[in-house]
Amino acid sequence: MYQNNTYTELRDVLFNTILLSNHRGILGQKLSISKLQTDSFNLSVKISKLSNIQNTKLTKLYDTKRYIDPSMFSFGSEYEDMIPNGTPPFLDSGEKYVERITRALSYFKQCALIGPSGTGKTHIVYLVSELCRLPLWEINCGLQTSVFDLFGRYIGLGKENWIDGLITNWCRHGGILYLDEANMMKQDIATKLNPILDARGHMVLTEKDNEMIHRHRHAYLIISMNPFSAEFAGTKPINAAMRRRMSVWLNFDYMSSGKNVDKKEIQLVTDKAGIHWEIAEKIVEVGAKLREEYKTGDLPYGPSIGDLVNWGMLIADGASIEDSSNETIVSMTSDDLEVQDEVKSVIQKVFRYKSDERNGI
Repeated sequence: MYQNNTYTELRDVLFNTILLSNHRGILGQKLSISKLQTDSFNLSVKISKLSNIQNTKLTKLYDTKRYIDPSMFSFGSEYEDMIPNGTPPFLDSGEKYVERITRALSYFKQCALIGPSGTGKTHIVYLVSELCRLPLWEINCGLQTSVFDLFGRYIGLGKENWIDGLITNWCRHGGILYLDEANMMKQDIATKLNPILDARGHMVLTEKDNEMIHRHRHAYLIISMNPFSAEFAGTKPINAAMRRRMSVWLNFDYMSSGKNVDKKEIQLVTDKAGIHWEIAEKIVEVGAKLREEYKTGDLPYGPSIGDLVNWGMLIADGASIEDSSNETIVSMTSDDLEVQDEVKSVIQKVFRYKSDERNGI
């Protein structure tokens, strides 16, 4: 039996801790800690909840908890801001990309997304990160980023001031490492990643006296890329060793392309831009034709859904079809005047107006 004063202290600690946690709310709180130490025992009470309130609308749309349940882990408060918030839903035609990506991460820790620019690959990575409550470490492999920036380096003289790079931080602390445009990755970076992604599951910092870092239990990898072909400038076949380490490959395409015009995309442009269905339908039709030309290499860029929404917003504000398209889709596609003329020709054919007719439909 504890002495009465010790029992009273113990009771008060538990009561105050529970009261504090209830007062602050069930979700969205940082750690709440109370301690009691006596000659007889040492008690530490810790109550921890999810740091951010999940978007319940998103969780109702996607069945991801069966694969990665965010209530089963938590990350330090310093990584909370790295978890996306407010990501809009991803529209597909029954492919269930969100669930398939989450399943791949759960079973294999990594997966690859392939598709033209503007098909929503980055969007869906942000969405999965938010749904799973995983910090997102994003790298654009097309940028001139050095191995030192990604894995770490010493700052100043001596070996006292080592700074971890982004990939090293991900390996230590977990989350989703997102390598965008992975088929533009430098060979030396891909080589250093290989041991992390196979059965070894560790990285060796040769620059830091060969320190070995084991891959965090909840460190997941997603790579994305444009399909390799002569039409996609700057792409190259992905490193064969990394290709073998990607267990799941998911192909993405535009919602509307060529003669295929998706009504869901029309509705999205209608809602987001605040324009009539008839105008949104023609905007999406233009986008579908331009995307087809982009996929065949005739244009350097294919418009995303966001690009089409931007065009529609200017129309909703009172701009003419021609003026609004010149400020958005035409200039977005290329600075080359011949390419711009090709885009203008497509727009004029769909909207059935000539360059001197500025009234739209």
